[in-house]
Amino acid sequence: MKDDRNSQFRDAHSDRSTAAQVPDTPQTRAPAYRLAFADDDFLCRDELRPVRLQLELLKPEMILNERGIESTVVLFGGARIPEPAVKDTARTETLAELSRFYDEARSFAKMLTEKSMQSYGREFVVATGGGPGVMEAGNRGAADAGGTSIGLNIVLPHEQAPNEYVTPGLCFNFHYFAIRKMHFLMRAKAICCFPGGFGTLDEMFEALTLIQTDRMKRVPFLLFGEEFWRKIINWEALSEAGTISADDLDLFQFVESAEEAVKIIDDWYEEL
Repeated sequence: MKDDRNSQFRDAHSDRSTAAQVPDTPQTRAPAYRLAFADDDFLCRDELRPVRLQLELLKPEMILNERGIESTVVLFGGARIPEPAVKDTARTETLAELSRFYDEARSFAKMLTEKSMQSYGREFVVATGGGPGVMEAGNRGAADAGGTSIGLNIVLPHEQAPNEYVTPGLCFNFHYFAIRKMHFLMRAKAICCFPGGFGTLDEMFEALTLIQTDRMKRVPFLLFGEEFWRKIINWEALSEAGTISADDLDLFQFVESAEEAVKIIDDWYEEL
């Protein structure tokens, strides 16, 4: 049954088109005359922040729903980790050594996307931050499999363009980190953290905290590269100090390869 509201009210597109055809006068040129939803200066005012937050939540959510995407596998990881073929351009020797995780992320995403395609791209869709490094590898692996993947980009002081492997219709851009994080986790059936910097650590600990505090259902939480993660974080020291419980160390596990990670995810959901 057709929504009666469609016959009672003009839609926003019609109003905007009509407004663009009004006579050019001092009154119509004044900012106050602009339609509120078509006035960028108005929408960017501090008082409109709650509206902008809501819009950033709604736009990707509506598109993902329209595409029928029900679950994702999230890949976090460093933007500075190079593809092995160009590892000699890395800023440090350690980054060059970590380049192997580019290939692991790519292989992992390819394998998960092949699994996703069995559900016609509804389940286990790869989601990354949409940038370079590990993020590029994840989207690239999905493209290798002939499937789709999500990129959740963020506006940064230094311009960041989406990598070329993100599915265009699933490439989003955010102003608010908080809303971006919500979209990372709202559909996540697994969280995979590759070596990275502040951004990766922020995303990893945010997700761990949500699971630890029962604000998010427990899912496979995989840290690629045990040597890296144990070197930068003394996990046992947190437990010994009593700042976390010993059981909290069971919320995640270390893996080294794409095959190992896929098996853990498969076993996890076969047991449910």
